[in-house]
Amino acid sequence: MTKIIIHGGFFSESSTNHETKVAKQQALLRIAKESYAYLQSHSALETVVYAVSLLEDDELFNAGIGSQIQSDGKIRMSASLMDGSTMKMSGVINIEEVKNPVQVAQVLLDFDDKVLGGSGATNFARQHGFEKFSTEIPQRRAEYEAKLAAAGKGTVGCVALDAEGKIAVATSTGGKGFEIPGRISDSATVAGNYANAFCGVSLTGVGEDIVSGAVAAKIVTRVTDGFTLGQAFEKTFEELKPFDGFAGAIAIDNKGNIFHQDSHPSMVFASFDGVNEEVFN
Repeated sequence: MTKIIIHGGFFSESSTNHETKVAKQQALLRIAKESYAYLQSHSALETVVYAVSLLEDDELFNAGIGSQIQSDGKIRMSASLMDGSTMKMSGVINIEEVKNPVQVAQVLLDFDDKVLGGSGATNFARQHGFEKFSTEIPQRRAEYEAKLAAAGKGTVGCVALDAEGKIAVATSTGGKGFEIPGRISDSATVAGNYANAFCGVSLTGVGEDIVSGAVAAKIVTRVTDGFTLGQAFEKTFEELKPFDGFAGAIAIDNKGNIFHQDSHPSMVFASFDGVNEEVFN
């Protein structure tokens, strides 16, 4: 039993015309199916890196290529990776000029210092063969120069369950745009990216709300403690309501159940299990 679900942030993150919607639907289904095929001969951990790398390489999504520009005119990205079977998490925060931040996070899994930020993260990437690469696209520069920030709710993520029953999750973001340099995203924290042997969860939305709600860690903990996936989502999202928390989450548990929910419309996602496919509408 192998399953995969991916997300590409919120539809409001960029252009909201029909062509963009269709393009995102097609891209997410393609990446979900390509990643599912990869999963057949690779681990969940390898697969979530593969899937998120494909999402980072697609300028439709706000991660890797197409990342938002911060208030000082620079792009800084964050990404993390968690292996549910070993409970090891690694990540990079505010890394610059790297094509695939999630792949840097993957390398960090083998180091004692597993989460690096800023220049330390960028220097680590250079030392380990990640060449300097500009992820800026003309659309983002035009938005920046015109001071037209997108809604800032764009992130990509993947949760995978492999043939051995192992779960892994990876999340990557290009930021919310025009933020203060040094701002920390949820994507490289346990609030936005968390997995254990029971469940894996990846988040998108407003990072500050996701951190305030400790969303991914809460959902996974509740499933571990006996909640169904649906019950864990329901209770955790209910706890976002007092501060109108803006979040969307995808998850898979160790029984093969897939779940997704958002607090505001509309998270873009796709899932595939070899037979059944689902994509946001």
